Amino acid sequence: MSQQVVSSAASFPQRILAQGKYETLAMLKNGEQLLLNIAFPLFALVGLRYTGFLDSYAQQLGVTRLDIAVPGVLALCVISTALSGQGIATGFDRRYGVLRFLSTTPLGKTGLMMGKILAVLTVIVVQYLVVLLVAVLLGFRPHLIPILLSIPTLLCGAAAFTALGMLIAGTVRAEATLAIVNMAWAILAIGGGTLIPTHHFPGILGWIVNILPSGALGASLRGEYLHQEFLFLPHLIMLVWAILCGSFAAKFFKWSA
Repeated sequence: MSQQVVSSAASFPQRILAQGKYETLAMLKNGEQLLLNIAFPLFALVGLRYTGFLDSYAQQLGVTRLDIAVPGVLALCVISTALSGQGIATGFDRRYGVLRFLSTTPLGKTGLMMGKILAVLTVIVVQYLVVLLVAVLLGFRPHLIPILLSIPTLLCGAAAFTALGMLIAGTVRAEATLAIVNMAWAILAIGGGTLIPTHHFPGILGWIVNILPSGALGASLRGEYLHQEFLFLPHLIMLVWAILCGSFAAKFFKWSA
């Protein structure tokens, strides 16, 4: 009996790893997901590098365009993968009965969600490496301290946006999920404090953007890359979003459409 328990316990991490690998490959092999997770952030990076949109902010801080663009693009990568990528995939898995089927296997609901989280983190690592490589080719010179500081920040951002993506995907129809997360991606990329620093937004609008998970993620990464400073408040904001959205997702998530 004890041997069976040990065997079962030992195999559970393997099932999570297998599910995480499947989810990761599904995201990386899907053309639309590659466009959203890799191509669009790189387009944004190149666009910000060769336009003067960030020049006033860069001159104010005495840095280059890329110094400001890179942390914003990394924030966009997290939103693309955790919110849009997993939100859309989960929404359609729920519609076609995949979630309901997998939740009844030995993997279980917990293992399935942990596999999805593992996939999000793996894809973010790939995005991070690709963005830094392209940025270096464009003239960016990264330092070790901001990279190390950004690791917990990316984890907080991934938690917040994965929870939000699961909340949307588990409560509305797949078509609605597709529309909502794509619209949210566009809005947060342009006006959510991700690519554009919040000082561009006037008055109360800037304050609202700062308390969004996108604004908190962008501010945190810029603080780390521009000032090598870990900002406590934006991380707290992301954690609050992760807890609230995760709690609502756990309560209202529907495993079948």
